[in-house]
Amino acid sequence: MNILILGAGGREHAFAHKILESKQCDQLFVAPGNAGTAQIAKNIDLKVTNFEAIKDFVLKENVEMLIVGPEDPLVLGITDFFNNDSALKNISVVGPSKRGALLEGSKERAKEFMAIHNIPTAAYQSFTAESLEAGKSFLETLKAPYVLKADGLAAGKGVLILEDLEEAKMELQHMLVDSKFGDAGEKVVIEEFLDGIELSVFVLTDGKNYKILPTAKDYKRIGEGNTGLNTGGMGAISPVPFVDEVLMDKIEERIVKPTINGLQKENIDYKGFVFIGLIKVGEEPYVIEYNVRMGDPETEVVLPRIESDLVELFKSLKSQKLNETSLKISPKTATTVMLVSGGYPEAYEKGKEISGLENVEGSLVFHAGTSEKEGKVVTNGGRVLAVTSFGEDYKQALKKSYQNVDKLHFDKMYYRKDLGFDLA
Repeated sequence: MNILILGAGGREHAFAHKILESKQCDQLFVAPGNAGTAQIAKNIDLKVTNFEAIKDFVLKENVEMLIVGPEDPLVLGITDFFNNDSALKNISVVGPSKRGALLEGSKERAKEFMAIHNIPTAAYQSFTAESLEAGKSFLETLKAPYVLKADGLAAGKGVLILEDLEEAKMELQHMLVDSKFGDAGEKVVIEEFLDGIELSVFVLTDGKNYKILPTAKDYKRIGEGNTGLNTGGMGAISPVPFVDEVLMDKIEERIVKPTINGLQKENIDYKGFVFIGLIKVGEEPYVIEYNVRMGDPETEVVLPRIESDLVELFKSLKSQKLNETSLKISPKTATTVMLVSGGYPEAYEKGKEISGLENVEGSLVFHAGTSEKEGKVVTNGGRVLAVTSFGEDYKQALKKSYQNVDKLHFDKMYYRKDLGFDLA
């Protein structure tokens, strides 16, 4: 079949790499893609939110499967757009309906869903500009640190964790009154801080059946020792070493099953990924957030560990026969190290030439923010390349990634050298 992947990052390059392993893929398109996807698939210059242009393309090229990488098109309703159009409704879309995507599109909705279905999470309240003073009063009832979350999509950067009460009140005002995160911050969720270690669990579901994919741990902060500003992710490790069978059973029974059952009870059309951001407090798992697509850079360590045919798994979603497929996962550990532009996650320059790609051995290099210019690969984003390696454990895999990172160069290249520091 002909398959189209929407997106331009490392996640989409990893999807493309995995899908091309399937004998069921005839032709693979990526829109808009990057310099990495251009080497293995056909890049198409389409905006991921221009549904009419996507429709014209899939009909012209006889595309039978659409894989939606980023959250924006899902939150805007691309799955509904396909399912409600007689010319498109037979195309398999990997991604939930608009209603399902609200689990990521609104932090408040996600919290309400967890409350309704008894899914363990931090206590919270939500506020708007009109209830700013009530929000400040609520902050006074909490202990530091204070967690403020923009309700809407803010490209992974809409969460603030602050130690000082007065600073938290000021930031709440910046978000609600001064539009610090634009429309995403018109409503802010304030929640109690949970002290523990974070991990992510990925689930593929057809809305009825589910498969739990490999666990992963990512590193969001720009600085070593998890300091500095939040980013889209500086690296990831899979599986998570501290997740044993006992913890995994708790996660499945208390979180995964009630989530999938909740989708069914509320008649939500959901065929795609549920990314569950968790925190382990003592020995107990709590949900921090839901995302409705695969994470980035977690995809770059999760997908390479899946040994089953990904297209076969995706095909089963439309007919809700995911339970009839098998999921085989490599026992090896995968790690990825993200190389970013100098200045990221704040202002950074693009168009820097990347050298050394041909020297990488024994690792996969997924392009995140790259493009081609006059036959050369250049930087085209904050996060530029993800270097993924396998090993018997995370230390061995990281060592291999770092050895290959040393062969790569672009002006002002930066990466974290301490991934896995909190696992030893």
